[in-house]
Amino acid sequence: MSTVNLPVLKAADFASDQDVRWCPGCGDYSILAQMKKVLPELGIPPEQMVFVSGIGCSSRFPYYMNTYGVHSIHGRAPAVATGLKVTRPDLKVWVITGDGDALSIGGNHFVHLLRRNVNLNIILFNNRIYGLTKGQYSPTSPEGQVTKSTPMGAIDHPLNPMLLALGAEATFVARSIDAHVKHLAATLKRAAEHKGTAFVEVYQNCNVFNDGAWNYAADRATRDDNVIELEHGKPLIFGKERDKGIRLVGTKIEVVKLGNGISESDLLVHDEQGDLIHSFLLARMRRAEFPEPIGVFRDIQSPTFDDQMNDQIKLAKQKRGPGDLNQLFRSGDTWQVA
Repeated sequence: MSTVNLPVLKAADFASDQDVRWCPGCGDYSILAQMKKVLPELGIPPEQMVFVSGIGCSSRFPYYMNTYGVHSIHGRAPAVATGLKVTRPDLKVWVITGDGDALSIGGNHFVHLLRRNVNLNIILFNNRIYGLTKGQYSPTSPEGQVTKSTPMGAIDHPLNPMLLALGAEATFVARSIDAHVKHLAATLKRAAEHKGTAFVEVYQNCNVFNDGAWNYAADRATRDDNVIELEHGKPLIFGKERDKGIRLVGTKIEVVKLGNGISESDLLVHDEQGDLIHSFLLARMRRAEFPEPIGVFRDIQSPTFDDQMNDQIKLAKQKRGPGDLNQLFRSGDTWQVA
């Protein structure tokens, strides 16, 4: 990507002239604002950036960015973005999606994007509800949740996006919260700087159809005891008084209180480049028993799909020449239609 003689960019340079049409108070506003703050720091001009979305409230995102954008079809944004990145490796590509768009109809495309390690970023807005279609339950809705489509309570076990991403061996997996703006901005920047598929789940509040779903993690009064911030190379400590931690005992983790013979040296140390088992343990920490982790779960380097695909194309051209599409169309068996 060329940044020669690039003027100093500001957040306003990435804002489109379109009226933002989300409900007042929607968590999407925060994600949009932090994205526009982060992008100037990347040194990439708007015309070399593309936002691709599917269908849903989150998928209006491309309209609000002064970049190229594709509002594609339900669940297929990863496929569209993959084709774009392979053919235009010079572009910075973002996929914007939601828990319904990515994990229901788009689940297959989502998994294959992650396992292929295409060099792009995918941001999943998780509000645990279908917002655009007015309040049906989604793949991440908790058991027992009463919605328009589950009047007696949801009986599905909710899907954990982090476990799914780690199961596909994604090279960058992270989580943040719409209301935790500094953390969100830092996480988006980390994702943007990663080479390979960078997946970020954002806990996002739908104040119309599922208000307060993430209050325990977003509210300043409670989040210190309910959320643990992951920092590479540092022990897992949390709590308002920073007096609690996570300890590994055999293959299980447990919450412990510091003091009375337990010190920081007894705690599990976070390792972004460690074995997948470490990340899986963190991803399975749910609110009922543990604080929920936010931050970068995994960040490793691995060959990217688009680089390898373009290497194969170059090799094929070296061996067989650039090819002639017109000649190909007229070769082999042909026929005429009367």
